[in-house]
Amino acid sequence: MSEYPEIQLFENKKIRTAWNDEQEEWYFSIVDVCEVLTGTENPRRYWSDLKRKLKAEGAVELYEKIVQLKMKSADGKQYKTDVATTEQLLRIIQSIPSQKAEPFKRWLAQIGRERIEETIDPELSIDRALETYLKKGYSREWINQRLQAIHVRKELTDEWQNRGVQPGFEYAILTDEITRAWSGMSTKQYKRLKGLKKENLRDNMSTLELVLNMLAEATTTELSKVHKPDGFDESCEIAKRGGTYAGETRKAIEADTGRPIITSQNAAQLNEVVAGIIEGVAVTYRENE
Repeated sequence: MSEYPEIQLFENKKIRTAWNDEQEEWYFSIVDVCEVLTGTENPRRYWSDLKRKLKAEGAVELYEKIVQLKMKSADGKQYKTDVATTEQLLRIIQSIPSQKAEPFKRWLAQIGRERIEETIDPELSIDRALETYLKKGYSREWINQRLQAIHVRKELTDEWQNRGVQPGFEYAILTDEITRAWSGMSTKQYKRLKGLKKENLRDNMSTLELVLNMLAEATTTELSKVHKPDGFDESCEIAKRGGTYAGETRKAIEADTGRPIITSQNAAQLNEVVAGIIEGVAVTYRENE
């Protein structure tokens, strides 16, 4: 497990975090979050009591999946500390009876309402995606390409499903094959080049990078429809071929322009992880008080 310890700040108080490069997941010190949200002078005791409460509430699966990582304490030494992923942390916050936790509970309720609305009217999800990208400072031209890329990706995953490919791990492998074939790098290497962790790779592509990625995925979809691969192994060969065609286009453009298409440039406004969400929600809550 490769961990990269970092410190996130919330109201000038430290929350210890660790990034797992293999799982591409952030882990947060639970006692630090408890201390920040409750103001308790004994956060370890508070977390111990809260664990019993979670178990009593029936959150056994959450309780059992809590892991420990070594994190630096105030005395400078490393101690094993209970940590939670983003999803686990948000669930824990729901059980904290604190004024500072209330904005998160309302935020989660709002997210739940929006997801139900999008199930009834899927077009709402497109409208919200457009609004989110605009708020992040993307140009409308780039956003149009990004929304088209989402459509192309959906067509590809639908085709994979029709060919018996399993969502999740097998989708990830095929995506990796496509990315490697057109860009010369695995998805993880590509993200590392751009200095990304949890951020979406496509959201950090230039217009030309995005177009070539779309070409690779659209070509893979078309090849799959024509050749009708049976299952994962045959689909893997199709994915390599689809990506290779886009890779040849990339090389031709680079030879003509003398400039690399793939660069380390990213969206610049890299999202802060949960601590950033915490600060943003807290600020909104304070402004509305």
